[in-house]
Amino acid sequence: MKHISTAATNKSDKAAREVPASLIHPVVIYPFRQPADYSDLTALYDLVARLNADRARYARPVTVLDRKTHFAMEGNQAFRDFRHQTVAKHSDVLDAWCVDTCQMWYTGLGHAWEHGHSHDVYWLLPGDFNYGTPIGQQVLSRLNDLPEIIQELDQDFCVGEITTDHSNPKQLIDTYGTFAMLYNWFPAEAREIRQMTERPRSEFFAIRHAFLGEVLRDRWYAYEQTLVILLKAVLGKKKISRFSVGDLSDLPHGRESLAAAMQEVERTERVLRSFWRERNQHNRTWPVEYRALATQSSDIRRTAFTLLENLLK
Repeated sequence: MKHISTAATNKSDKAAREVPASLIHPVVIYPFRQPADYSDLTALYDLVARLNADRARYARPVTVLDRKTHFAMEGNQAFRDFRHQTVAKHSDVLDAWCVDTCQMWYTGLGHAWEHGHSHDVYWLLPGDFNYGTPIGQQVLSRLNDLPEIIQELDQDFCVGEITTDHSNPKQLIDTYGTFAMLYNWFPAEAREIRQMTERPRSEFFAIRHAFLGEVLRDRWYAYEQTLVILLKAVLGKKKISRFSVGDLSDLPHGRESLAAAMQEVERTERVLRSFWRERNQHNRTWPVEYRALATQSSDIRRTAFTLLENLLK
C-alpha cells in the first residue's frame, strides 16, 4: 500500500480548502409587463427563496427589474408589497433601464459575473412563464438540474428546451424563421446547432464563468442573444448540453400574434446579418458575399411571413 505522509495530506487538504467551491448564480428576469395574477411569480419566488437559503450551493440570487415596469406599477400596492416582501427578501434587486429582455440578461449576468469566480456557473431564470400551473410546479422542482449539468458534466453552456408540438407558434417561428435564416448565414454552424437543440432562442440556459466572460466582452445583442451565444459556442468549439425544461408557456392562452411572430423573424435576421458582417468584414470579397446572402435572406423572410400568416390564423 502506498504511504501518504501527514505533511502531504495536510498540504492537500489546505489546497482543497483554498480552491473556491463552485457556486451557481441564479439571475431572475422579472417580467416587463406585470401580470395581474401573481401566482406564477409567487411559485417562481418560492424556488428563489429555497435557492437563497442554500448558500453552500448558490450565490444570493439577483433579480433584474426594468425601470419602466417599476414606474408603471409604483402606484399599485400589491406590486410594492410583492417587490419588498418577496422579491427583495430573497434576491438582490437590480433596477435598470433596458431596451429589451436581452439587455436585462446583460445587466444581471454581468453583475453576477463580476461577483463570481472561475469555477462558478450562471443560471438564467425568466420570470414570465406559467410556473403556477401543476406542470409549472413540476418544472420548478427539477429546474436546478440545468445549471448542475454544467458542473457535473464539465460543460460550457447548457440550453433548456421547452416541450412543444409541431403546431406551437414558437416551433413554427424557429422552423420557418430562425433555422431557415441560420442555414443561410451560417450553414455549417446551423447544422451543429440543430443537432444540439431545437430551441436556439431559448430563455432558459446556464453558462460557465470563463465562457460568460468571453461573451460579455464581445458585442452584446439586445435581441436573440441565446442564438448568438450558441453560434459563439460552436465557433469556439465549446462543450454544449441541452436540458428538457418541460411543457411551459409564456404565451397568453398559448397563442402568438402574427405581428409578434414577424417581429421575431425580423430580429433574428437583423442579428445574423450583423454577426456575419462582424466576422467577415476583414475579407476582401465580403461585400459581394454579403449582398448575395442578404438577397437570399430577404427571400427567406418573405417566405416565412407568408407561411406564418397562414399557420397562425
